[in-house]
Amino acid sequence: MKKLDLDKITAEDIGEDHISTSVQTPLRDDAFEMSDSEKIEVIQEHFAEIMKTLGLDIEDDSLSGTPYRVAKMYVKEIFEGLNPKNKPIARQFSNSYDYNGMVVEKNIEVTSFCEHHFLPFIGKAHVAYIPSGKRVIGLSKINRIVDYYSRRPQVQERLTLQIADELQAALETDDVAVFIDSKHFCVSTRGIKDHSSTTITAEYRGAFKNEDTQQKFIDYIRTNTQID
Repeated sequence: MKKLDLDKITAEDIGEDHISTSVQTPLRDDAFEMSDSEKIEVIQEHFAEIMKTLGLDIEDDSLSGTPYRVAKMYVKEIFEGLNPKNKPIARQFSNSYDYNGMVVEKNIEVTSFCEHHFLPFIGKAHVAYIPSGKRVIGLSKINRIVDYYSRRPQVQERLTLQIADELQAALETDDVAVFIDSKHFCVSTRGIKDHSSTTITAEYRGAFKNEDTQQKFIDYIRTNTQID
């Protein structure tokens, strides 16, 4: 298969193909030289031009504040996971009970944005790990790790791997599993306009490469533990 020269191909050449070059989110070297306020100001100006190009009257009371709202949303909310200063600190705690079984955190809300169309994909993440020694992390930190890596332009495959990498580092164990099931709005609102399909990605490491351990994890995910 001929390797694509990414420096020469155009958006038309790529079409609907999804190209991902690294597990790391592609960022410029000067990504954080501007302050958040400066970024909001620049994005506001450019988004106003987009709206004008579409023919919208941004002097109308209903639209006049939209460029600022969108800019602030991009920087302070849906893409705040781009900035390392927002990365959650996964403090470790003593595993005083010497628990060495599987820990599963399931049904974690995922809200991210496809980097190819800047449309959202939403779903659930299910995460598991097996403690390797005397240390564990707080359960809420797992949710925060998922949320942090979700809040950036993403592809679901990369998101799955980034969460797994971070969990391995935070927990100091190879025994982690990440399973994401999500609905992509770039599929449901444009192109094929399929409203029913979802996308599943999974990463199994360490002990989770064992089929029995994988199956136990999947069985836990399927267990209905909803509390009214």
